[in-house]
Amino acid sequence: MRLSKYFLPVLKETPADATIASHRYMLRAGMIKQNSAGIYTWLPLGHRVLKKIEQIVREEQDKAGAIEMLMPTIQSADLWKETGRYDAYGPEMLRITDRHDREMLYGPTNEDMITDVFRSFVRSYKDLPKNLYHIQWKFRDETRPRFGVMRGREFMMKDAYSFDLTEEDAVKSYNKMFTAYLNTFARLGIKAVPMKADTGPIGGELSHEFVILAESGESEVFCHRDLVEMAPPGDVDFDGDLSHIFEERTALYAATEEMHDAEEFAKIPADKQLTARGIEVGHIFYFGDKYSKPMKATVMDSDGKPQPVMMGSYGIGVSRLVGGIIEACHDENGIVWPKSVAPFGVGIINLKANDEDCAAAASDFYEKCKAAGLDPLYDDSSDRGGVKFSRMDLIGLPYQIIIGPRGLKEGIVEVKDRATGERQNLSPDAAMTLLTEAFA
Repeated sequence: MRLSKYFLPVLKETPADATIASHRYMLRAGMIKQNSAGIYTWLPLGHRVLKKIEQIVREEQDKAGAIEMLMPTIQSADLWKETGRYDAYGPEMLRITDRHDREMLYGPTNEDMITDVFRSFVRSYKDLPKNLYHIQWKFRDETRPRFGVMRGREFMMKDAYSFDLTEEDAVKSYNKMFTAYLNTFARLGIKAVPMKADTGPIGGELSHEFVILAESGESEVFCHRDLVEMAPPGDVDFDGDLSHIFEERTALYAATEEMHDAEEFAKIPADKQLTARGIEVGHIFYFGDKYSKPMKATVMDSDGKPQPVMMGSYGIGVSRLVGGIIEACHDENGIVWPKSVAPFGVGIINLKANDEDCAAAASDFYEKCKAAGLDPLYDDSSDRGGVKFSRMDLIGLPYQIIIGPRGLKEGIVEVKDRATGERQNLSPDAAMTLLTEAFA
């Protein structure tokens, strides 16, 4: 993409109400525009990141055997009344009455609706297990929306829901999602630590949060240092036994301040104790028949008797992750995107747009990057070099290729690694080789 043809409304000044890094940089980098409290338009740069995160989440859910569908944002209050949650959920639920005086709501979550989908079509234990998911916008009327997309009112979530005949089978489904989450966050380029959690208004008996460690985190977290350093499971057999992956991580202490046990934490060797701040980006629950029983979501077992299915719920905050990744990946100059979610892979800076040789070399490198699938952003503007450097650092693309008349006379371009700040002078061919290997 040529910058001259793109829409990138960067800001020089930080809006006064942006108090954390992700909010500041998302506004300044032209990723979002606030429409009202906690509600944002996703501008082209932000939308590219959002879609990349969504796709990685989707691919890892598919690998784990979950099946994608799509449920509506507006739900009937009748389903929530069946489970007793309509009145119990609280003022965060946006309640709506349509023109026929039917009670509706803008869905804050989907346990009730997915249970209705399941009971409408599944009758036999032979059709189990099942795991259905969607990626959809939700709305929760936060009392005090703040921190940009980190605590907005409208947000995108991935929700998966598992259905099993027995608790034993349901725990296997839970372990699948636990494993899939570890791989998902690793692909996103972040460390997300699983921590035992309260089930909250979703309900249930088994629950874990996945928390990114970041200085601006809302919660204080306590954990065993080895848990943060563990490698992701990687390529696993999701039809096999994954209990060891769950057990080896939950055997190490990890908790947010709400679940913190000082006595248990004290048992960890001092050099292995880690106290930090954390941002929740995923939450998984097992809640048995909490929804299936009141909604009569049953299947016939092998004896021909109806049994309520055992259910689990698995959420990832897709839009929240955009902010969470920035909180974990930034410096004083701007965002430092992991390669997997960067809006563009390479930023090409032409230091002298009106120079024929520079323009020809930059255009040639741009076309080669496109052909190699490196998704380049070519700054072909007439702005001063300092402006171009600052803008590229702000938007945080993994690599910058700097092309100017002095370097071209020597047959070189400058390659800057945004994460490390390392700079190299290379021939255009060598620079292309470096980039293709980096993104291989």
